[in-house]
Amino acid sequence: MAFDSLSEKLQNIFKKLRGKGRLSADDVKTAMKEVKMALLEADVNFKVVKQFVNTVSERAVGQDVMSSLTPGQMVIKIVNEEMVALMGSETTEISFVPGAAVLQGAGKTTTTAKIAGKLKEKGKRPLLVACDVYRPAAIKQLQINGEKQGVPVFEMGDNNKPVDIAKAALAHAQKNNNNVVILDTAGRLHVDEDMMNELKDIKEAVNVHQTILVVDAMTGQDAVNVASTFNEQIGIDGVVLTKLDGDTRGGAALSIKAVTGKPILYIGMGEKLSDLEQFYPDRMASRILGMGDVLTLIEKVQADFDEEKAKEMERKLKKSEFDFNDYLESFKQVKKLGGIGKMLNMMPGMNSQMKNAADNVDEKQIARVEAIIYSMTPAERANPKLLNPSRKNRIARGAGVDIAEVNRLVKQQEQMKKMMKQLPGMMGGKFGKKGRFNLPF
Repeated sequence: MAFDSLSEKLQNIFKKLRGKGRLSADDVKTAMKEVKMALLEADVNFKVVKQFVNTVSERAVGQDVMSSLTPGQMVIKIVNEEMVALMGSETTEISFVPGAAVLQGAGKTTTTAKIAGKLKEKGKRPLLVACDVYRPAAIKQLQINGEKQGVPVFEMGDNNKPVDIAKAALAHAQKNNNNVVILDTAGRLHVDEDMMNELKDIKEAVNVHQTILVVDAMTGQDAVNVASTFNEQIGIDGVVLTKLDGDTRGGAALSIKAVTGKPILYIGMGEKLSDLEQFYPDRMASRILGMGDVLTLIEKVQADFDEEKAKEMERKLKKSEFDFNDYLESFKQVKKLGGIGKMLNMMPGMNSQMKNAADNVDEKQIARVEAIIYSMTPAERANPKLLNPSRKNRIARGAGVDIAEVNRLVKQQEQMKKMMKQLPGMMGGKFGKKGRFNLPF
């Protein structure tokens, strides 16, 4: 995930501070110099870094910190507070008044569908509008993604002007009771005059309430520069930052609000249409500082887990009835949450080695386990006691694996079953009213 390198460096810096009984002004100065270098290496805007370090330094050498019994913790608290302030302090929602929302930028066709799905979950009736008439297959891509999200798509082909499509889309929305209209406009990797003029024409012709820029976090400060230019020339109301799950230094997330004054609305954490998270500055600061993001993890669990299935799983665990069908279900649940690596990224206290181990789980090995289970008959999955040597040999041949792998999986299932019987409270606890967290590993 983005920020892994920055997070590790900051945690090492703060570890030194926590090891000191008292802090001197020189201790703070040395630490802030290291923080400055870590932020610059993460591609945070240099002006933002300078202001951030100065503000933290001024607060960190204050009387409250120097006289504190835990000065190192006080400095970390200050860094956390200033990092939250840097990214916007408060979570910004997309506001809803009559009019349209325009999405512009790189990767925005997929993002429009992701946002439409989020709005639909909140009870809105969105309409996606295909205004990108230049990029090959853009209209088809929007239609496919719209269908997956269960959101209608309005299009007039690629022979009409985007401004005319936008006008017709608003009329269509009024007739069909769509209360949110999202215009997917043409994107470019770089800002150009024709694109800007087209956006200006659309904003003059229809009542556009929100203009949202989609930027790629992997482009670093280029993303910040593009956001600044767009804001100066046409005005933007917020930013969606994509590919924050990738191998990126993450500096854009820490710079955009400070440079443009515009909030980050959502962050893209994967390629699936469900991989879009609302941006919470406080939670992101916690992730960066190695404090985890348990609230987001709980929300994902509540959103993705079926309550009835969770209750049934809990009942089986308490009665020690955990079988291979439940094993498959547990795989599905973890995949819905983005995999073990993403889960650990949200847990406090996870060091980089543990995260890397989870991120590097051999996907082929997981597929082999699934192949073994799918090679079993329904009766064998439900009752592992049926698995005698001849059945195991048949399953191994069907899955294309060695008999030793089948034996190992059966043994793991037996051990897991015993463990779950011993820990019913841990695995059956509630997280809020909507869902339960029941993962069998």
